[in-house]
Amino acid sequence: MAIKKYLFWGILAGIVIWLTVSRLLKEATSSPGGGNRGGGGNAPMMIKAKIIKPQTLANKIQSTGSVIANEEVELRSEVSGRVVRVYFREGSIINKHDLLIKINDAELTAQLERAESKRKLAESNEVRQRGLFEKNLASQNDYDIALNELNVAKADIELIKAQISKTEIRAPFNGMIGLKYVSEGSYITPTTRIASLQNMDAIKLDFSIPEKYSGAVRVGDDIEYRIEGSDKLYKGKVFAVEPKIELATRTLQLRAISTQIDQRVLPGAFANITLILRDIPGALMIPTEALMPELKSQRVYVYKSGTAVSQKVETGIRTDVDVQITSGIAPNDTIIITGLMQLRNGLPVRISDLIQ
Repeated sequence: MAIKKYLFWGILAGIVIWLTVSRLLKEATSSPGGGNRGGGGNAPMMIKAKIIKPQTLANKIQSTGSVIANEEVELRSEVSGRVVRVYFREGSIINKHDLLIKINDAELTAQLERAESKRKLAESNEVRQRGLFEKNLASQNDYDIALNELNVAKADIELIKAQISKTEIRAPFNGMIGLKYVSEGSYITPTTRIASLQNMDAIKLDFSIPEKYSGAVRVGDDIEYRIEGSDKLYKGKVFAVEPKIELATRTLQLRAISTQIDQRVLPGAFANITLILRDIPGALMIPTEALMPELKSQRVYVYKSGTAVSQKVETGIRTDVDVQITSGIAPNDTIIITGLMQLRNGLPVRISDLIQ
């Protein structure tokens, strides 16, 4: 009987203790300062924020491209034939009109000599017929035939000379010639590669930018570029813009030129390019982490009177750490930059760190 009595009072004491502890815990979690979970009680959530001030934005676009020579050509022959002489040395500097390759023209030379003989005979016949015609001893038709034969003979000579000139491959411009792919005695055709010729008086760069910037770029805009594997910074200017958008990539093709000559910069090299556009005054820039992307829009949280207000925004230029806001916020707005995943519209918040 005594054991049952002690057991009863033990259970009763346990229930009282449990109720007391539960009440104390409830009061602790509901009291001010009892926690700062978003929506877990009446305490505002602690956040960091930044006051957005207008600033001048250096409008730059990052891109990649390729280096090309100022002028470049693959040397090939217009006619087929056997190479009788190679006049250039690989890797040498050559001048415009320098003779590079001579193809066998023995047959054409013989044809030229025969055509010259025909021309002389036609000239003599034309002179004789003209004299007879002037004395009314020959008809107009006889003289016209003689004159036509002379003109045909002259045209034949010019045709053969043109064919002979095609057996001489000359440099179309000043530059450095590359490796040769033919030797004396080689039989070449118009598809045979002879050598490449590069003019490096200037460097050109081909690159592209997104379609949305097509209205901002102009001929004469500055660029800066670095070649892959080098930290040296080179400068140039845009000198040509493709007048259409590439449908496959939705980009605009540009070509820049640089007169900074460096033997380390070779055609075909990969280049990291910065296109420098006109500065944008009064730009509103927010930290990238303050932007919340959604399916078809983007939002930020603005601090207003102790609450977080969700605001839809439109963006512009991005940098490594900031993004331009073109609509949705105003100068001197306070943008929340931490705790975005726990925020909701109208949630009470308190600023623990304000970045000016």
